[in-house]
Amino acid sequence: MTSRLPRSVRPVPPAPGQESVWDYPRPPALEPSTKRVVVRIGSTVIADSTSAWRVMETSHPPTWYLPRTDVSERYLSRSAARSSVCEWKGAATYWDVMTDGGVIEAVGWSYESPTPRFVPIAGFVSFMPGQIECVIDGERVQPQAGGFYGGWITADVVGPFKGEPGSWGW
Repeated sequence: MTSRLPRSVRPVPPAPGQESVWDYPRPPALEPSTKRVVVRIGSTVIADSTSAWRVMETSHPPTWYLPRTDVSERYLSRSAARSSVCEWKGAATYWDVMTDGGVIEAVGWSYESPTPRFVPIAGFVSFMPGQIECVIDGERVQPQAGGFYGGWITADVVGPFKGEPGSWGW
């Protein structure tokens, strides 16, 4: 893997039980998980799942996608605030989350008609952990730096991660 590293990158060696994002492939890998994933605003649970998928791409913390059946549809509304296309997964659909406390625009996204490689996550929703609380097996997720990417950083993943200062050209 080191032959693909930008010269300025010094990967953090993973400790036992950890993964390095520099060992993730490009194009990204897709892996099912039975870890409990909870997304909430305060005491309002937006999603609760043990049937998530995670997408793992070189230099990025994993992004977790939850089945729509485990997301409370009453809090979701299709968003017109944003659009994007992923070179690997295709066109994204964005979702606003609405609660009594207000609206968080484009905090979630899905791939309704993904590329063939990512069909298993068709319709699954991910969320921006910098804008909404995301928890995996009781650990609160830290957001990927920069505000553009939606990676979920937990204690079992080490970087450095794309999105940090100086990483735009990676």
